[in-house]
Amino acid sequence: MVGGFGGGSRCLVCHQGRESKASVDAQITRFQAEDPDAVVAPIKDDQGNDVKFGFRNIHYFAAAATLYGTEVKGGYEYEGTPDAPKLYDAKFDHVAGRDTCIGCHDPHTLKVKVEECAACHGDGVLAEGGLQNIREPEASAWDYDGDGDKEEGMFYEIQGLQEVLLAEIEKYAADTAGAEVTYDPATHPYFLGADGKAYANWTPRLLKAAYNYHVSIKDPGAFAHGNKYIVQLLYDSIEDLGGDVSNFTRNDAGHFAGNTLPFRDWDADGEVPYGCVKCHTAGGLPEFVKNGGTTVVSPTGSTLTTGVAAMHPSNGFQCSTCHDESAWPERYAIAQVTFPSGKTVSFAKDADGKNIADDSNVCIACHQGRESTSSVNAALRGKDADTVDAKISFKNIHYFAAGATLFGNDAQGAYQYEGKEYVGQNVTHPLNKCKDCHDVHALEPKLEACAGCHGDAAPEDIRFNTNTTDWDGDGDVTEGVAGEIQTLSEALYAQIQAYATETSGAGIVYSPTAYPYFFLDADGDGEPDKNDQGQNTNYNGNWTPKLLRAAFNYQYTHKDPGAFVHNPQYVIQFLYDSIEDLGGNVSTYTRPAVPAPAQ
Repeated sequence: MVGGFGGGSRCLVCHQGRESKASVDAQITRFQAEDPDAVVAPIKDDQGNDVKFGFRNIHYFAAAATLYGTEVKGGYEYEGTPDAPKLYDAKFDHVAGRDTCIGCHDPHTLKVKVEECAACHGDGVLAEGGLQNIREPEASAWDYDGDGDKEEGMFYEIQGLQEVLLAEIEKYAADTAGAEVTYDPATHPYFLGADGKAYANWTPRLLKAAYNYHVSIKDPGAFAHGNKYIVQLLYDSIEDLGGDVSNFTRNDAGHFAGNTLPFRDWDADGEVPYGCVKCHTAGGLPEFVKNGGTTVVSPTGSTLTTGVAAMHPSNGFQCSTCHDESAWPERYAIAQVTFPSGKTVSFAKDADGKNIADDSNVCIACHQGRESTSSVNAALRGKDADTVDAKISFKNIHYFAAGATLFGNDAQGAYQYEGKEYVGQNVTHPLNKCKDCHDVHALEPKLEACAGCHGDAAPEDIRFNTNTTDWDGDGDVTEGVAGEIQTLSEALYAQIQAYATETSGAGIVYSPTAYPYFFLDADGDGEPDKNDQGQNTNYNGNWTPKLLRAAFNYQYTHKDPGAFVHNPQYVIQFLYDSIEDLGGNVSTYTRPAVPAPAQ
């Protein structure tokens, strides 16, 4: 059930289709068709009549099913695996006022209000077939159908995947189901056998793929209603039939990947809590900026966000997430950003040294992490460094805290040890702002910008400042700084495990993909212990302050995968200090010095 669609709700009553994932699964269950590749035999109904396992027809113009995506599951959504579940885009949120049926279609003639599309998409949409050429900037880096064209409209990306899927359906039908099949979009029941009658050799796997193909065909406006949802259905159907999807693209860049956990994690609740909306909804950052929100640390160490309220989950970001609609197309003018540590930074200053607005400040409004030296210290206040305290729980920096890394001591996102000095903002590189190094929509690094100085070297192979210091003590002074950091990170993990066993009295293991990341390993087999429900046992009740600080920094390096570029000297410093604080031998390592202040 969906709501909040206004007058357009009348349209949804009919334009929803007549089948869904639920009905496809129900038929498979009814026929007890457990083997996905076995042709399903007829069964008897209550009157003793044969009932055939047949095609399920979504029906016509199921635009609402496409529009709402995974919220209504009109397409057949595959489960995936426990480690890699399949997630799908939710409702496609177009710009306000143009995100309902009657916002885009004349309710009487049904024609699209093309002249209004031109305001954003240009006059090209006014030509015959012009709408089919639309492609948003965030999709510019991806070739969904693998044909090498990253500029064609989403209509053609879908068309390319449709052609591949139909070929896979035909191949599978002949090779596995044992009978050739043809598709006729104008003749019910659409999938026909060699005799021109309804295809009879259905297997569960073939039914799912054929259903999705038909779903994509019977909504001719799918490229506008929910193109990414259709791409995902087609991609997964090709993959499930055994087709090669290595040249195709299923997911968008992170900010626009509405089918990923950063946006879908709250679907069951129907609401993103206020502490998460700033970065995990399309409208959170604009609301935060408008209300002058801040991120602060409470006396107990909790990180709190103000200026925003809980919101409905969104399907990735929108243009208006970063672009100020009141001054379109300018980005929000953010003069400075306050980090969880309480420190305030900016990428730009005026002649008097005052913080001023910069586009990259928009990026670090979210890419700052949720913890800091301050929050860790607040949580550990008054506790003995080496004493286990059951009240201590792990503090998670969160994901992609690139801004905290980049600003180093100026933001204090990593745990910084008392009495130690740390480098501040990384300004040594000529490209030192988010937008200098990343495509603002695709998010990919601008490797061509690196090539001017570093040639064709991969980022992981680059050393900073051509320095030949052996930071990690392995004797290799030519490896990329990423390798230097990797060795120190591994050394820290080994020291964490040794300390946990010797001082905390309980073995510990780390999993980068399973919250809360650190788990009990009492038997020392290198794997998380399991509880009575077969779940990993969290490392609760065994933390000491010293262990928590080191584990926090270890986690930090994993959650900013670009840390070796953003501020490598800062990262080496806090890894070195963490190893040393746990009693590790740092005599073979070199800690970067903090440059003297400029005169």
